Amino acid sequence: MSAAYVVGHITVRDPDRWDEYRTRVPQTLEPWSGELVFRGTQVAVLAGECTHPDIVVIRFPTVAAAEGWFSSAAYQALIPIRHQAADVTLVSYEV
Repeated sequence: MSAAYVVGHITVRDPDRWDEYRTRVPQTLEPWSGELVFRGTQVAVLAGECTHPDIVVIRFPTVAAAEGWFSSAAYQALIPIRHQAADVTLVSYEV
């Protein structure tokens, strides 16, 4: 079984709503053994284009766990808050 990473590329539009979303996400990760690897803010684009200034990386033990987390009722309930707070592109990777 391979690990999976979910990478979020983020542009925050409403910092207060974003803080609400960010504080609620960790509890949705626990049942899927998801682990926050890092959050960061862009320093420089060294090649190509990057339209979002912020990033988050979450590790899961398997692709199935990443997909289960995203599809879970707990995480799906947060998506309306996410949509109000920021423009987010989420991409999953298998490693």
